[in-house]
Amino acid sequence: MKLILSALLFVAAGPALGKSPKPPTPLFAEDTPIHITIKAPLSTLARERSDVPVAGTLALPDGSAPLAIALSPRGITRREKDVCAFPPLRVDFAQPPPVGSVFAHQNRLKLVTHCKTDADFQQKVLLEYAAYRMFNVLTPLSYRARLAQIDYVDANGRPYISRMGFFLEDIDDVADRNGLFKATTPDRVPLAQLEPRAAARFAIFNYMIGNLDWSMRAGPVGEGCCHNGRLLAATKQPGMQVIPVPYDFDFSGLVSAPYAEAPAELKVRSVRQRLYRGYCAHGADARIVAAEMAAHRNELIGALTSTPNLTPATQARATAYLDGFFKDVASGTFLTKCVG
Repeated sequence: MKLILSALLFVAAGPALGKSPKPPTPLFAEDTPIHITIKAPLSTLARERSDVPVAGTLALPDGSAPLAIALSPRGITRREKDVCAFPPLRVDFAQPPPVGSVFAHQNRLKLVTHCKTDADFQQKVLLEYAAYRMFNVLTPLSYRARLAQIDYVDANGRPYISRMGFFLEDIDDVADRNGLFKATTPDRVPLAQLEPRAAARFAIFNYMIGNLDWSMRAGPVGEGCCHNGRLLAATKQPGMQVIPVPYDFDFSGLVSAPYAEAPAELKVRSVRQRLYRGYCAHGADARIVAAEMAAHRNELIGALTSTPNLTPATQARATAYLDGFFKDVASGTFLTKCVG
């Protein structure tokens, strides 16, 4: 099934294309879940969580030769042993996957994993995946994700665990699809450099899912911008207007992971409490985006409820949480508070 997006519903008026758009890579051209087997010393990886990659293979059920890969833990919170029994992974291909493979044109991929073994954590992985699908509805200037049923097998051939996870598109491929470039920026980006409609969409989407763990202007010292966001631009020239693209939604109220905490300086009760963190300078664009999102409630909820393997109970709780956002939009009160 081809990836179904209402992506042109309200694309921001942004910078002109910097290059010819490219089609999506095969992995992210469709959204049907794939089934893969990853074989590696997983027990050792989960126990040690070393930065040193471990060798392994990734196999598809189509009879093709397994692909040689290197696996390494990644992330910050979810990498900690007291948070997750199994860390998120970085998958590096030892050789370019062959033409015709679903992994063709991939070099390095982020894999969002199950964290813990119980069924509730599977639902949280699916909710985070659904958040990416909802942002896809709003704009093609977004990360695509591909759901996978993963059979993990230890190096000795013993089954380790089977769980669902998802691969995340590389930001360079997001840029290529949209005829743009990944922006090179300092640690902090001036407010005036943000494309207003895209910045408003970034803030309001995060408000909708109850995510406070982000910055569209600043990142860790020495690592460039941004925190749980990346920037696109029409050229690589410094100082160009930039489009912020969000990712990493596990700290959101929608997902409601047990380890998620709101930033202490924001003084909210829990991650389920929404707080609008958009900029006052983007108020006019924020009102337009909020109204358009409300008008397309069914498409946004549909991206959630059509997520494979979400239980009816999870769907109902998540839909009720999102409906709180649509009530806020109807009242207009959340836009009376803004940053700056």
